[in-house]
Amino acid sequence: MKFSGGIAAAVFASVLMADVVCAGDIASLQPIGFSPDGGVFAFEEYGVQDGSGFPYSSIFFIDTRKDTYLPGTPIRARIDDENAGLAKVRAQTQAKAAALVDRYDMTDHPGLMAAFNPVTETAAPAYRLVYRQHAVEPPVGGIFTLALKEITLPPSALCKDMSPQSIGFSLAFESEDGQPSDRVLHIDTAIPESRKCPTGYRIGGVMVHHPVGRDPVHIVLVQVLSFGFEGRDGRWIAVPVPAAP
Repeated sequence: MKFSGGIAAAVFASVLMADVVCAGDIASLQPIGFSPDGGVFAFEEYGVQDGSGFPYSSIFFIDTRKDTYLPGTPIRARIDDENAGLAKVRAQTQAKAAALVDRYDMTDHPGLMAAFNPVTETAAPAYRLVYRQHAVEPPVGGIFTLALKEITLPPSALCKDMSPQSIGFSLAFESEDGQPSDRVLHIDTAIPESRKCPTGYRIGGVMVHHPVGRDPVHIVLVQVLSFGFEGRDGRWIAVPVPAAP
């Protein structure tokens, strides 16, 4: 099975995020899609490691209700050859992920990129994102406003020799569908080792899925910045928005 909808196409990927350049390793992002009911969301991050020059790809499948990875995921690959291309390593993860993509019928439910704010954006703030959940003109529905705050936490065992502190984050709504809100979506109390040694965060985007007969499902894409070999590295995490109480 081959991924459709441009997942393997460099042209579409470049629309979502600029290609990796020297000095730091900012991973590119490629949404894959949702299960029909919105209970599972998948995305790929890929790039070339700074320092080694090795291409890598990781595909994440997230249970949006439990905020956990599906068993057996993430699916990761790296080719330890600086002359290898991104297409080769991405083909490896896509082949391994194909069965799950088929099982959850994701190519028919790509979702909506309701907002996107990559590190290359210079005008939009890194810690605030404003969007609507419907792609129609004239617009319908109210505005959603997200706010991220960085939190200073003790360093993990992995990072204690690199920095006297680690940076976590909290994420909350300031408005939901046009109504004021202070609903907290996420708050760190410790830093997972999967984030390595984070030095900062930015709200990178929002995906929205509209299941038939159900409330929309929102996924906040947060970019994690951390110490790298030649500069700051950037990776992605997806924060599902819990169903409103």
